[in-house]
Amino acid sequence: MRVVYLDNNATTRVAPEVVEAMTPYFGERYGNPSSMHSFGGQVGKVIEEARARMADLIGADPGEIIFTSCGTEADSTALYAALGTHPDRSHVVTTRVEHPAVFGLAQHLEKEGYAVTFLPVDRQGRLDLDQAAEAITDQTAIVSVMWANNETGVIFDVEQIARMAKAKGAVFHTDAVQAVGKIPINLRDSAIDMLSLSGHKLHAPKGVGVLYVRKGTKFTPFLRGGHQERGRRAGTENVASIIGLGVASRLAAERLGEENARVAALRDRLEKGLIERIPAAYVNGDPENRLPNTTSISFEFVEGEAILLFLNETGICASSGSACTSGSLEPSHVLRAMGVPFTCAHGSIRLSLSVYNTDRDVDTVLEVMPDVIARLRAMSPFWAERSEGRSG
Repeated sequence: MRVVYLDNNATTRVAPEVVEAMTPYFGERYGNPSSMHSFGGQVGKVIEEARARMADLIGADPGEIIFTSCGTEADSTALYAALGTHPDRSHVVTTRVEHPAVFGLAQHLEKEGYAVTFLPVDRQGRLDLDQAAEAITDQTAIVSVMWANNETGVIFDVEQIARMAKAKGAVFHTDAVQAVGKIPINLRDSAIDMLSLSGHKLHAPKGVGVLYVRKGTKFTPFLRGGHQERGRRAGTENVASIIGLGVASRLAAERLGEENARVAALRDRLEKGLIERIPAAYVNGDPENRLPNTTSISFEFVEGEAILLFLNETGICASSGSACTSGSLEPSHVLRAMGVPFTCAHGSIRLSLSVYNTDRDVDTVLEVMPDVIARLRAMSPFWAERSEGRSG
């Protein structure tokens, strides 16, 4: 069975070029980059090359790049660093649609006694900048707003919110896990203090991430002990994965044009075809200001989990939202925050593409999906009632 992989916001295929670059560091080049001898030292030099490539992708200086184990670690490090360096401030501002890596941590901090403001979004998943400005006070230690939503692809004006935070003396952090490699980012001309990203979202391996920390930003490490990462993140470096991330960063920079043209066109054709072929189907989120690879679509009176199971039988891989919460039968917290009706939110799926997707993939989904939805609705008494009401 041919696999049609449309779950790239959950994880991506490791690029062949990345695998090739990583392979020697599992074998003959196994030295510890922190060693004094040249066998390990040569590995350290390659890590610095990877750091420079990563910095180039996001418009940063290499010294502002800290390698982590994942995006979640980077998020936690950012929030705890801001709170630790601003002990006189006990307020956190974030949004109701953050990835669980930030949303869950913010809920935990609230239980620990911190004041947390969760900014709402409108029906299209957009933030009200006036509300954001009002929420940030002299007691705010950190404002953490994702660059682009992992479920709907909606892009937030993080640059403007960063300037609002700076005006109040607060640190601004953005979870840019879904944005990096898909849209142009240049942090040199930005007010953003910290940014998180994850390698496995841009065709690097799992188990490696980055926290960008602007020069001059107060910072305390989350992991202490060793001197690695200039004392900012202890622990022996994940050498092969870091090198792989460096190659993936170069490839992402080279493919930005394709991501925003060919991939976006595939997404639009897929989305338009599904809406035209399937009644009572709706796109979730801002149709204009979003990532080029992502669409979230609701199908009334069916369950998203059932759709995914039926698609899986045909080799189509999709998601009902964040992979970190896919075990839950509850509608996505993102769609609930957007006010999507329960009959739609429960039947929502996310389709996310990459540069490896083709027209054939789109054709397959357009051929399979209408029948899947029709079969599920045939088993739904609610759909029967709706259909009878319309015919009457």
